[in-house]
Amino acid sequence: MELLQLPQAFTVCKVPDDSQIDLTQDYCFVGKTAEEFSLVCPTERVPAATTAREDGWRALKVQGILDFSLVGILSAIASALAERNIPLFALSTYNTDYILIKEEHFAKAADALRAKGYTVIK
Repeated sequence: MELLQLPQAFTVCKVPDDSQIDLTQDYCFVGKTAEEFSLVCPTERVPAATTAREDGWRALKVQGILDFSLVGILSAIASALAERNIPLFALSTYNTDYILIKEEHFAKAADALRAKGYTVIK
């Protein structure tokens, strides 16, 4: 399986509402629950009004469109990283999955995934 390394740094943050979110950017992940309004976007595009933020994330995109009948994609990636004590933040879209890893763990994570047979593309 191929994982594409995205070039930009990402931020995971909480925002008070959607008024400052730029949905025209290439990568923008929004989640809303009764408790929070979360946003994951390139660090350079974080809105001014955040209530909490965590910078320093890098992303890997699972290449290709994943059929909903596939089982264990995220589990296998998470297990490979867990074996090396590397935390992750996972996101899914209709087409595929994204794995966010803190910058300080990113090289070690890429090595761990390669060791399990994944191709990590820069």
